[in-house]
Amino acid sequence: MPRTKKLPIQRFEAFFLMPTRLKYGLVMLFDATLIIAALWIAVALRWGSIHFEFGLPGWLTAFTTAALSLLIFARMGFYRAVVRHMGQQAMLAIIRGIAISALICALGMVIFQTPLPRSTPFLYLGVALFLLGGSRLLIRAIFYVSQRNSGTPVAIYGAGASGRQLLSALTHGGEYAPQVFIDDDLSLVGRTIDGIPVCSAKQIDEVIGDYAIQHVLLAMPSVTRRRRQQIVDALEAFDVSVKTVPGLSDLVAGRSSVQDLKAITIEDILGRDAVPPNLHLLQACVQNKVVMVTGAGGSIGSELARQIVRLQPTQLILLDNNEFALYQIEQELANQQKKTATQIVVAACLASVQDQQRIQRVCEHYQVQTIYHAAAYKHVPIVEQNIVEGVLNNVFGTLATGKAAVAAGVENFVLISTDKAVRPTNVMGASKRMAELVLQAFAKKYPATRFCMVRFGNVLGSSGSVVPLFTAQISEGGPVTVTHPDVVRYFMTIPEAVQLVLQAAAMSKGGEVFVLDMGQPVKIVDLAVRMIHLMGHRVKDREEDGDIDIIYTGLRPGEKLFEELLLGENVSGTQHPMIMCAAEESLSEEEVDALLGSLHAACADNNAILVQGLLCKAVKDYRPHHQVVDLLYPTDDGANSNIIDLNEVRKNK
Repeated sequence: MPRTKKLPIQRFEAFFLMPTRLKYGLVMLFDATLIIAALWIAVALRWGSIHFEFGLPGWLTAFTTAALSLLIFARMGFYRAVVRHMGQQAMLAIIRGIAISALICALGMVIFQTPLPRSTPFLYLGVALFLLGGSRLLIRAIFYVSQRNSGTPVAIYGAGASGRQLLSALTHGGEYAPQVFIDDDLSLVGRTIDGIPVCSAKQIDEVIGDYAIQHVLLAMPSVTRRRRQQIVDALEAFDVSVKTVPGLSDLVAGRSSVQDLKAITIEDILGRDAVPPNLHLLQACVQNKVVMVTGAGGSIGSELARQIVRLQPTQLILLDNNEFALYQIEQELANQQKKTATQIVVAACLASVQDQQRIQRVCEHYQVQTIYHAAAYKHVPIVEQNIVEGVLNNVFGTLATGKAAVAAGVENFVLISTDKAVRPTNVMGASKRMAELVLQAFAKKYPATRFCMVRFGNVLGSSGSVVPLFTAQISEGGPVTVTHPDVVRYFMTIPEAVQLVLQAAAMSKGGEVFVLDMGQPVKIVDLAVRMIHLMGHRVKDREEDGDIDIIYTGLRPGEKLFEELLLGENVSGTQHPMIMCAAEESLSEEEVDALLGSLHAACADNNAILVQGLLCKAVKDYRPHHQVVDLLYPTDDGANSNIIDLNEVRKNK
């Protein structure tokens, strides 16, 4: 496959970098010369010989035509247009300008009684178009070819509209040098687009080698996630990095443009194609309502806020105890509303979800109708080391917020739960399941408020998740740390998870545990390998050949190899194909009250073992499999002991 011949841009950049006035002067002098030459060539063509005398009238006609034509050209903006960016409108202006120049030539022949053939102006029109228009096209072509060969050689995957727009943007930029298009459409293969050949996807190995490709740019914003994954799989065998243009929704909404290239992320290819949302379900608990999001500064809470604002609530209340996180999401929403010219009142309230009085005051003041309760401590190892505080926030924070909602007459209350609440092996999961049990009891006792839970697995890119951790480790040269070679997790993108949460809430009648379809589980080590490849590196093998090493650190306290979404098999479908409703066992109001009383007393005494034991008693199939580290649990002698005896925990059960 032939390699594009390279022309050094250094030959031409001196002209392009000249001061504007000097450059305009040189171009006008050049045009004047071409106009006179065009008239001379027109006469030579008519007489069929170059041996003729112009005479004084002929030269007067030539110089007058040149002078007046330059004035006309300047008035028409010839010299304001940037030649290297010249498009269709500029070429039409050139044609009109030269037509007027031909008319000036004809008038000059009459005025100066020039003894030239009457067909001269018509011949001059054609020659001038060729010289003036052609010279500009030639300069434009030289600049483009030079630019295309002065940057990093890249291949554009996708020769459609986005690919062509990307080619134009890159040609003007100079950072990348597009060498070839790759496309699945066989009708395009073998053709050239703006001088760039189009090759088949089956020729990827030849293309990358022959053109020394360093980056492959995916210009296929509307392609399915499955097809995108297949393309990335095919490219993983080569030492190239993969970048992509923004998604179609961002392009249509104007949030991004084709030239906004970004490194392809695991979110771009992991998972499955999202199911189009049911607009009625999305809007049911939000539109024209006062909505509050707790934990609004977190990964899920902030995305909830972003999507809720677009659904036109009457007001949106952001609640968090992290001042900086609250400030960030408030500012982001304010900027978002400026761009979209929306006028939704957004209030940022600092509060702890454990402060029932404060939450109730907020709900009553704003007359909140829907609460999305996303506030929780979620990092398994941290909660294992801070058992009491984890339970206070996750269990009693949910209890306090639920009571405040009931007292303030809130219509809908949605708990964001987790797959770790199913047969948990850690305090975080057990505390979230206990929070579910509390709200299940509330749903029976307080039917005026519709309580429901939405349970899902890991979300890609959330704070503390493996994706940003792996990204940082790879950027630093490794190693990438994986806890166990067999550990698997369910993954979903944050926007998709939140979209499904909003729709699930609309289907609640009270007390349901909704479970999101998380797709197929992913091995974490496979995720690590893929991310290493996507970032343009290779995994080290046993012979130390490669860039990034993967090491196994062992399962952390409370961590298990795989997660589940259901406690039993009793599950039914809903109006949405990606949302299921699980019939989970619940406790009576009396049982919940008794457990909460004992749990509160144990927390007040900072008795981590008793807290653990009470969670084992309350939560079905809670089995701590590891020694649990708590930083503040005192031993009999008053010293700090970091290890809780699991046998003692089981005896308390």
